[in-house]
Amino acid sequence: MGEHKGDFATDVRLLRISAIAAVGGALSTVAAYFLLHLIRFFANLFFYQTLSTANRSPSENTLGLIVVVVPVIGGLLVGLIARYGSEQVRGHGIPEAIEAILFGKSKMSPKVAVLKPLASAIAIGSGGPFGAEGPIIMTGGAIGSLIAQYFHLSSAERKALLVAGAVAGMTAVFGTPVAAVLLAIELLLFELRPRSLLPVAIACAVAGFTRPLFLGSGPLFPLHTLPLGPMGLLSSAVAGVVTGALSWGLSTGLYKVEDMFGKLLIHWMWWPALGAIAVGVGGYFQPRTLGVGYDVIGDLLQNHLAVKVVVAIVLVKAIIWVIALASGTSGGVLAPLLMMGAGVGAIAAPYMPGGEPAVWPLIFMAAALGGMMRAPVMASVFAFELTGDVNALLPLLAAAAVAYGFTVLLMRRSILTEKIARRGYHIYREYSIDPLERHYVEEVMTRAIVTIDAKTTVAEVLRDYFGARQKYRAYPVVDSGILVGMADRTLLDQIPPEKAGAPLGTFFGQTPPRVALPGETCRSVAARLAITGLDRLPVAEDEKTYRLVGIVSRHDLLKPSMSVFAEEHEHEQFRQVWIPRSTRLAPTNKRNDVADKRADVGR
Repeated sequence: MGEHKGDFATDVRLLRISAIAAVGGALSTVAAYFLLHLIRFFANLFFYQTLSTANRSPSENTLGLIVVVVPVIGGLLVGLIARYGSEQVRGHGIPEAIEAILFGKSKMSPKVAVLKPLASAIAIGSGGPFGAEGPIIMTGGAIGSLIAQYFHLSSAERKALLVAGAVAGMTAVFGTPVAAVLLAIELLLFELRPRSLLPVAIACAVAGFTRPLFLGSGPLFPLHTLPLGPMGLLSSAVAGVVTGALSWGLSTGLYKVEDMFGKLLIHWMWWPALGAIAVGVGGYFQPRTLGVGYDVIGDLLQNHLAVKVVVAIVLVKAIIWVIALASGTSGGVLAPLLMMGAGVGAIAAPYMPGGEPAVWPLIFMAAALGGMMRAPVMASVFAFELTGDVNALLPLLAAAAVAYGFTVLLMRRSILTEKIARRGYHIYREYSIDPLERHYVEEVMTRAIVTIDAKTTVAEVLRDYFGARQKYRAYPVVDSGILVGMADRTLLDQIPPEKAGAPLGTFFGQTPPRVALPGETCRSVAARLAITGLDRLPVAEDEKTYRLVGIVSRHDLLKPSMSVFAEEHEHEQFRQVWIPRSTRLAPTNKRNDVADKRADVGR
């Protein structure tokens, strides 16, 4: 009894998909290695005129005013790649991955796997104020999608492999496998099932174990702070509000500038070069805002920079990042958010009670990420894995949660979904278990069935069941309780008039009738009704005997949704607590005293 009722709906194909995801995770790690070295190659080429992959920051350049021209050259190249290669290289990376998942059947082209890292490496290597995580998410996703297309997998399986490849790439860049899995859950998967979670987790684990072979091990920004004091919770909430406002301001400003670019009378191919002018000017006055800026993030977390320098970095970084990203060039958003959030935290640290100043850049950094991307759990774990600072984990969660709540209440869409909405798509980000998945046919089917005996003549059927008093569009036809088929007007119209005296059962062939089984989910039956265009399906005990036990209709499938509606919209009144008369305030006059006595008697 109930053997068909399990926690999950899955099959052995999950093992095959998971094995492919493991290979995809390793390939994404290799892709991340090449992307990071490609960025370094272009940085050395543009700023130092050398053919090298040495890790040198653009901020150390000695180009003087010529530095203004370098990002413009990079912007021109990115525009050409987007125009004549693939327009999909433009943008953050994560919105494009979401769009492919939801509206492109998780299909990506080989062009994206090649041109996206190339365009991003040029944009970042020429001084673009972006991170490498967006491009590698897009590139890793393309790798996973291409593998799935090679094996001719379903759209749902392609999605699992696309996301697995994407977050494995993020794991390789930052060394944050758990946060990468949470990124998939909170932003990319749009479901929580073994068919998607297991491949993603395996891909991230493989990427995490493979990363030390190429990119080193350990936290990217090692940090150890002391636990926060009693004021830590309140201070973390303040940090969440401040960074929530920062997220709102950056996102709003970004899309206002993007609208300004959209009004230009020149082709969008030239926009990255125009946006790069601001990058070059900003880089001339504040060189440390150029490029990825991991070294700057490390200095901010260690409080190695003076407040005036931090203010300048945050302001310039915000301005050039907004303008450059709005121009449609290629680059990620995580690293810039980390820098700006940590910078605001460093500025606010002297005024934040409840903990040492060193912890606040980290807390603000995570809160900015959680608010901007609306992924608070991912942001908290991400900051923890980046630093290894276990003492900061609780305030990280508190601040990121408050920032998340701030942006949810004040912003209709996030920086990621706004990009997709501007392309005409709507994304609803609240997930819940489909009520049709939770219930089985045996729970909703109608057991009192009106059936037609197979020996009944066609004329009698037309008169008694399809006449003026017809109650249903179709009736199950049975022979001693065994289902023969379904009788409807279409079947009867095909029977010649001269055969009206023949038993109805003789007009059903040897093909087994379509049935539902008691142990099937309502979701699978609803899909079958939609595909076949039927209104009702007979329910058979099993597919061997075809003994009829009930019938399920479209109306029956509404029953689970009705219970969910009741859970959501039927509000119970708060229970009123009776306060004994002896604890009340003394009555002010005799009339009130009498009223109190009557009330007590009534109770």
